[in-house]
Order: sequence, then structure tokens, then C-alpha cells
Amino acid sequence: MRFTLPPGPPVTFKALLHDARTATSIGRWLGLAMAVCFATGVLSHYLQHPPGWLADRLPSRPYWGYRFTQGLHVASGIAAVPLLLAKLWAVCPRLFAWPPVRSLRHALERLSVAVLVAAALFELFAGLLNTFQWYPWPFNFVPVHYAVAWLLLGSLLLHLAVQWPRIRDHFTRRSPGTLALPAADGPDRRQLLLGVGAAVGAVTLTTVGQSVSVLGPLELFGPRSPAHGLQGLPVNRTAAAAGVTEASLADWRLTVAGPQPFTLALAELRAMPQHEVTLPIACVEGWSKSAHWSGVRVRDLLERAGGDPRSRARVVSLEQAGAYRLMEMGRLYAQDPLTLLALRLNGEVLSLDHGYPARIIAPNRPGVLQTKWVGRLEVV
Repeated sequence: MRFTLPPGPPVTFKALLHDARTATSIGRWLGLAMAVCFATGVLSHYLQHPPGWLADRLPSRPYWGYRFTQGLHVASGIAAVPLLLAKLWAVCPRLFAWPPVRSLRHALERLSVAVLVAAALFELFAGLLNTFQWYPWPFNFVPVHYAVAWLLLGSLLLHLAVQWPRIRDHFTRRSPGTLALPAADGPDRRQLLLGVGAAVGAVTLTTVGQSVSVLGPLELFGPRSPAHGLQGLPVNRTAAAAGVTEASLADWRLTVAGPQPFTLALAELRAMPQHEVTLPIACVEGWSKSAHWSGVRVRDLLERAGGDPRSRARVVSLEQAGAYRLMEMGRLYAQDPLTLLALRLNGEVLSLDHGYPARIIAPNRPGVLQTKWVGRLEVV
């Protein structure tokens, strides 16, 4: 079936770099960045929202695991932005081809490309705004970002299937358009690719310092510098934002629920055996930093309440509202000796913004699950 459309004014692109070989050269690096970003993003989602069957299988080691994977997620997403823009530039003549639809098959192909481009633009730029904790939209970012990621994956696989002959020709060096450009047409393909590579390197090196401490001095455009913050750590959610005040903590006691429930005042918690660990806070926005923590092992509290080595933990915060006010911790996390109900940070009593009087610190966990202002701990 063919559609007949009236002729329209042609749009002319003279540069020879708008060709299949250039688009494929950039596309393979874009595909790699998007694949890394997708895989680490799905991992982050399941660490934050594990289904019941997975909760007790999520590993607590390596303790730096989430710091690495989430830093890689944000870095690959930022690197994909200039790659996506360069890819769209290389293929833009096809976006203005006339007639826009030549057949039903061509219409479906263009529709799949439209979905792919829209999903990619949304994922990268919405994710970039998330690193700044800026949400200029009415929907919940996390579930929408996760759903569109799967839509992007499906449209990308369909696009790769349609474009496979061109991709195959690229790798077998049989595609046209390999001649160098005349001087009047500007830089040649190699210079273009070097320029795109330089742009990717620049945006990566000037932002990745928020999660890679050794590159901290190069961080010029990162949305958050881990080098600055109260008690040596940045604060995402303040006590004021959570509705927690010093007055509301005047008669604070920790409730530990289980077969043998009990409560503890702060002085009693401090009198228990204290353990020290060095663990990172790694936030979903990409920044992370290690700190020295001391407090009571969660597994000791669960055991005293009648738990056993198979027990999970449920933690309830004193904050008045919030998506992570209630947090569940799988068995491997709850029983890990590195998991603490922390009372001190970097040698000082926790500040109110860092979760005074007690907060959770556990290995290989997103920062949103390191619950602050803990009021109740339950054996599950």
C-alpha cells in the first residue's frame, strides 16, 4: 500500500556527514552508553523497590556496590546526552524527507523512530533534572522514569532490527559515504567523531567527581559536591523538610517490636556495645561519599527482640510523610555486621539533619533507604 502526498519544498543538507556511516559510528557508542545506563538503572530500581521474592536475595556486599553502579548510571546518562544530540544531527535529513510517509511499512518505521527519539530525550533530560532534584512536572518521577526506560528498550530493539543491514555494512566496511569531505563542507568524519568524543569526555570528567573522589578537583558542573556538607556529608532531606524538630524528640525512645519487644532510651542505646564502620552514603542522584559511623548493630537489636538469623527488619522513621518513611530490609542486609543503627557520624553525635538521634547505615544500599530519625524497628 502506498500513500500519495503533494510535493513539498525540499530541505537541502549539503554536508556529507549526514550519512548512514556517521550515524552508525555515533550510534554504537550511544547504544553502549544507553545499555549501561539501562542496566544500572534497573538494578537501582530493584534495590529500592524489591519484590518479595527478591528481598532476601539482594546482596549486602560488596559494601561499595551501589556507589559504583549508581555513579556509573548517572555518568553514562550524562555521557549519552552529547551522543544523542550528535546522532540526531547525523540523521536529521531523514527527519525532513519528502514525502514523510511513502507506505504503511514506512509509516510504522517512522512511528517507531518517533517513539525511540521521544523516549530517549525524556529519559536523559528528566534524569539530568533529577540529579538537581528539580521536578517541573506533575507526575511521580521514579515510576514514570522506570516505565519509559522499558519503552525505550523496546523501541531501540525494534530500531536495531530495522536498521540491521546498515549496521552490518558499517562493521564490514561496505557502506557508502567513506570519502573525505571537501574543505567547503567543514570537518571530515574523523574530526567530527573526535569532537563528539571530546564533548563526552568533557561532560563526564566535569561531573563524575561527585561519585569518584579522586576526580573531585575536576568537578565543575556536578549538581552536588560531596566535599561540602554538615559533619562532612551533604544533606538531601533536611529535618525541617521532614517535619522533625528538636522539641518532638525531647522524650524519644526506640521501640523494637518482635516476639520479645522492648524500648530503649538514647542513654540505654549508648550503653550497649558500640561498633564502628566506614561506609559510603550513595544517593540516587549520583553523588556519594564515605564516612565513619558508630552505633549498635541492627542484628543485635533484632536478636534481643526474639529474631533469628533469618529475620528481616522493618524500619519506621519519625518523619511525618515521605515515600521512604517506612523501609524494609532483607535478611542479608539486616544480619550483616556492617549494618548499624548509627548514633555518631565522623566522631560526632548525629546532627538533626543527619538523623539524630538514630539512623540506619547499611552496606550496598541507596541513600534513600538509609533511614533517618528512626523511631521504630520491627522483626519481620
